[in-house]
Amino acid sequence: MSNRGLLTVISGFSGCGKGTVVGKMVDSYDYSLSISATTRKPRSGDVDGVHYFFISKEEFEDRIGNNGFLEWAEYVGNYYGTPKDYVDRMLSEGKNVILEIEMQGGLKVKEKCPEAVLVFMVPPSADELKSRLVNRGTEDINTINRRLCRASEEIDFIDDYDYIVVNENADICAQDIHRIICNEHKKVANNSEFINKIKQDFKNIK
Repeated sequence: MSNRGLLTVISGFSGCGKGTVVGKMVDSYDYSLSISATTRKPRSGDVDGVHYFFISKEEFEDRIGNNGFLEWAEYVGNYYGTPKDYVDRMLSEGKNVILEIEMQGGLKVKEKCPEAVLVFMVPPSADELKSRLVNRGTEDINTINRRLCRASEEIDFIDDYDYIVVNENADICAQDIHRIICNEHKKVANNSEFINKIKQDFKNIK
């Protein structure tokens, strides 16, 4: 079977628990979390190559011109993007890579990496999402309502994703996504080299 890793994109609404689930996958199943490049200045505690790859605006734009990102966006005057060479290196080393990004970025990744697995995470219900946003106590009600309004728009992206998972329990959700990735490893389309070899072996049987 193929020893190459798989790239999995995990997207979902703000407040649905993506970060918690991804953290459990990294801790429990040894997945690698993709590191983004950015032109913003490091904050206190930020470590280059751990939290972000901090690069200049000139270098970032040069990489854009050389197709060096799987996806990128500009936010509040700074660039953010997923370095293609870093992800390719991790995958070639046999590591399963998780990319936690928003939906538009996920679809851009799928265009450049058709073999990538796109997983859309949802809460059990809209009421549960609102409850989680309220209970975490970090934002006022106007901000929460804006997030809910955005979720009502983002829900349409589900049709463009490969899988949908419900995050009712973070441990179970992490297990569900892990099983999806394990099954993807066994797909015929992801094992062409092994299949060609075994075909040749059987054709050479005397």
